[in-house]
Amino acid sequence: MSDRKVSRRWSNRQRTRWAVVCAGLAVSLTVGLQGAAAASGTPVPPRPPGRVLAVPAALAGGLVHPDASPAGANDWSCRPTRKHPRPVVLLHGSAANAYNNWSMLSPWLKRQGYCVFAPNYGGAPGSPFKATGPIPESARQVAGYVDRVLKATGARQVDLVGHSQGGGPTPRWYLRFEGGTDPAHPKRNKVRSLIALAPSNHGGTVSGIGTLTTKLGLNPTVSAVVGQAWSDQMVGSEMNRKLDRGGDTQPGVRYTVIATRYDEFATPYHNSFLTAGPGATVKNILIQDVCPQDVSEHLSLAYDSNAAQLVSNALDPAHAQPVRCGLSLPVLGG
Repeated sequence: MSDRKVSRRWSNRQRTRWAVVCAGLAVSLTVGLQGAAAASGTPVPPRPPGRVLAVPAALAGGLVHPDASPAGANDWSCRPTRKHPRPVVLLHGSAANAYNNWSMLSPWLKRQGYCVFAPNYGGAPGSPFKATGPIPESARQVAGYVDRVLKATGARQVDLVGHSQGGGPTPRWYLRFEGGTDPAHPKRNKVRSLIALAPSNHGGTVSGIGTLTTKLGLNPTVSAVVGQAWSDQMVGSEMNRKLDRGGDTQPGVRYTVIATRYDEFATPYHNSFLTAGPGATVKNILIQDVCPQDVSEHLSLAYDSNAAQLVSNALDPAHAQPVRCGLSLPVLGG
């Protein structure tokens, strides 16, 4: 009996020692990550919660819950603060949905104090593959959603953050043709900023597949299967010609484009970049110019903690923080 008590006390002491060791390792890792900034007394900027395998996990969740809101989004009782006076509206990409596109960025922005909203658009309820319909129609849905956000929050303007189609032709069509801006009176614009991750501006080639379907006249056939958004986003499409006519931008809007050289869908990647017109500003960023070791491609850029910090900086440039470059992998995120 006494032997069992001694053994139990020894086991408890061992568990206590291991707990102390693990806690010490956790503290050491935290201090190591903060590095020189902590040593110099400089406040360490908050880092987005990047996780390897975040993209596959979000894609799986979006299949199971295709109409769900990502964490942090669509709190219709939220009221903007003086620090963050504009709600943030997140626009997902083609064949995606709000849940699988924004499950990292939405809760992170919410924790920073933003009112965050994320619609599903351009697809049927119950389908995990949204943003497949005609882009002008999707832009009209976005217009109605933004009006709803402005009314619910009492805000005068919103900021748009979009990925792929949601950062390129759909919001740009909304800004130009569906009431998002008032070129004669830019102060009346409903949108202050458009921040785009890997946007499909000016048409894409999908690593050459789109070039082939265009040359063979197969875009209508492909669109009959995957949706009109395919044809609309091809280089030289009627939608792109109309959208690009008269310039890339609208007066009074701040544009930020974050692209990756490893993009496999919005190709060539420099098609993502915009040219500023009168009364607008454009900041084109190649993520590898900021973090040379970043190897995010089209999908994982929305789960790239380096890109997320750039988004935060564009939303609040007066309080921009340095990007502490971390690991971000193709498809997996980080």
